[in-house]
Amino acid sequence: MTQMLTGRYRDRLAGALSCYDRIVITGTLPGACYAGGLTSYLYSRGICIFDYARFAEPLRERIRTRAQEACANAGIKIEHINNEPHIRMKKVVAKVLVRRGDRVELVHVISAMEACESYRPWHNKGHG
Repeated sequence: MTQMLTGRYRDRLAGALSCYDRIVITGTLPGACYAGGLTSYLYSRGICIFDYARFAEPLRERIRTRAQEACANAGIKIEHINNEPHIRMKKVVAKVLVRRGDRVELVHVISAMEACESYRPWHNKGHG
């Protein structure tokens, strides 16, 4: 990405701070954001819904590799945090800032695994 986010989304921004506190990027794939849509998407490409994990693995690995490269370049390690309600990400990052100082650069990368409860493939024995 060669264009800054503030330039790319200029028409959607009301203003900007001098730096980003954090960036959370979210999005929706309209055709695949619900169980029927994802199933239809996979079937249209000849992929069985039970093979979804194998289908998604190359993308997951590209994301993981890029995150590891960014961390290596910044001299930081990725911290894995289990999805526990008592852990506050702000407190985790605050501790890192106390240790390393308040410099404008990549501060910390947190890895977490969250279960997706909205999509569970199943086999219909009556219809196959």
